Amino acid sequence: MFVLGITGGIGCGKSTVAGFCQEAGLPVIDADALSHQVTAAGGSALPELVELFGSGIMDEEGALNREKMARLVFRDKRSLDLLSEVVHKHVIRSMREQVETLRESKQRAVVLDVPIPVKDGFLDLCDQVWVVWSSDEVRLDRLKRRGMEAEEVQRRMAMQMSRETYFKIADHIIENDGTLQELKRATEELLIQELKERGVKIKPFDW
Repeated sequence: MFVLGITGGIGCGKSTVAGFCQEAGLPVIDADALSHQVTAAGGSALPELVELFGSGIMDEEGALNREKMARLVFRDKRSLDLLSEVVHKHVIRSMREQVETLRESKQRAVVLDVPIPVKDGFLDLCDQVWVVWSSDEVRLDRLKRRGMEAEEVQRRMAMQMSRETYFKIADHIIENDGTLQELKRATEELLIQELKERGVKIKPFDW
């Protein structure tokens, strides 16, 4: 089974590319969705997070209060690193289980949509990694249009991996400073190039 990892910084469009892959008929495992599962009420990561940060990080329903946690960690890199380490561990465990289930079902390919490509648990799962990237100006504009404050966007961008670090792990880089149609076309071309030669059938895109 061919395992394709798609990653990129905040606001670069990685999940849009993963959505195009899903449109082409490929199953997608979304790390962000898994992170919500493991930090929901009764989630596997919560006990460790409460031990590290205290019970005040939970909401009234017993799930992680993500707004409160974000305010805490995005002003303190050490706290961010601790949060990431715990959540990534549980996300990767769940991701591995899902990948193995798909492998056992004879699925020919799967896409992993992951914002932070940690070495242990993500890169070693992937046969190939695509990095989706946009300029800082484009990312800032996109995220502001989603309702984020400019200061918050810049702080989050600064706390993430650098462009150079992402590019070092990339088998392919998809530049995303243009239109949605251009991004879709670039995704389709790469899917045809990399999957059809491996005998993986993909659905034609709607245009």
